[in-house]
Amino acid sequence: MSSDFGWPPLAAENRDRVEQRLKEASDGAGIRETLTVEWRQQPRVVQVIDMPLESLYYNPGTHRIRAQRSFDTKRDQLLGGDPWCDESQDYLRYLLQAEPSDPSRRDKDFEELKESLRDFRQNEPGLITRDGVLVNGNTRAVALRELGIANIRVGVLPDSCTWADINAVELSLQLRHDTRREYSYINRLLTIEEQLSMGRQLADIAREFRIRTTTAEQDLWVLSCLRDLTERSKSGQTQLRLLDFEDAQEKLREVHRAYGKESRGDRQKAELLKENRLAAIVLEFSKTDVRLIEADFRTRYLEHRLPEHLKTAPTAASGRRIPGINREVKSDEPQVAAARAFTDALLQAKAVVRSSDALPDAQVLAAGVFGEAKRVVEDALEPAGKDARVRKRKQAAPDRLNDACQDIEQCITDIVLARGSRSLDEEGFDESVLKLKAALIKLGRTAAQSIEVHGDGVAWLLEAVREEKA
Repeated sequence: MSSDFGWPPLAAENRDRVEQRLKEASDGAGIRETLTVEWRQQPRVVQVIDMPLESLYYNPGTHRIRAQRSFDTKRDQLLGGDPWCDESQDYLRYLLQAEPSDPSRRDKDFEELKESLRDFRQNEPGLITRDGVLVNGNTRAVALRELGIANIRVGVLPDSCTWADINAVELSLQLRHDTRREYSYINRLLTIEEQLSMGRQLADIAREFRIRTTTAEQDLWVLSCLRDLTERSKSGQTQLRLLDFEDAQEKLREVHRAYGKESRGDRQKAELLKENRLAAIVLEFSKTDVRLIEADFRTRYLEHRLPEHLKTAPTAASGRRIPGINREVKSDEPQVAAARAFTDALLQAKAVVRSSDALPDAQVLAAGVFGEAKRVVEDALEPAGKDARVRKRKQAAPDRLNDACQDIEQCITDIVLARGSRSLDEEGFDESVLKLKAALIKLGRTAAQSIEVHGDGVAWLLEAVREEKA
């Protein structure tokens, strides 16, 4: 459910100012500017006015920086308890201009927005409540303040607006195609989860995000997996945050696809594949490298390269949470337990390295473990990559022949359809069959020279070629 943050200190003054400016706009002789928003599942036209930036408040419930709030836990706690104080509003300002994957850095997209506002001012108005809370346009307000611009054009929501309305309206506006600065990956996952918790159907949420329902299901699986990883990264007072996985979007989606495909045949292999790939993601390997990792990666390439202190598996049976299902089951497969222990060690080391509260000695030790593990996995990826290339070459010819078979099957269907309408180009078809005959003869000759043991298929092909020669 959406949080209720109450109303800001200047709510009464803002209400009076808003009412006055709405009246002035209505009484004016010029053309009135309006904005259409989705209000309680219906389009609603609202009046646009100018408001002084100094009297407006950043929205503490904005989805845009939901995951980034954990960047500074103390300021996040203050924001949750007193969202309208200067310190909390300044923290929101800081996060709105920060890079989603690393809030310690300034976002390049924010700089582009600021340049656009400097050159062209506002293309579209923002949106506020009558109490002065920015529902849409929070980032623009930060940029305009930095540019020294005193006022912002904003639409005004109806007087009956609640925090549930603010949440819904902000979401509908931010998901439009023309939004200038999209939600970050993790914030989008959190928003889908929040909408689902409010009782909405997943199909409706997916439609609003302009994605397929299966993609929304995938996103929920990834979010569940990320929550599990952050929980497993706890080491004393240190812990990874969801935002630490902001740049792993495509890699995590590929893990979901590979896990789903493998789990249809063997759940233990699927778990091994998932843990092996998650370890590589934690180590920040590229998407291409992660793709090389299969269920047997640890046993074939990694195990004999690992130092003893990174081989330790948990002594007790460990539980594992199935992504997408709020349930834990015991893992009785030693290989899975060892893979999870390795991933846990990497998660905890990374959490210590990234923590500003960890002791320097602990950070040096964790950095050593993390760096050593990365070198070992990198060494293991080299033979895995070579084997993958060999497998690809071995499969190239069969794959092409399978593709040709599918084309021939489609050709049969096309002939049947053409026969019904008497539209078949018979001369063209005859020429294509002769090309097929020539290609099969060449294929037979090459197969005879390259394949020593002839199976039924190759034997048939060679016999057909011999008959053609005869």
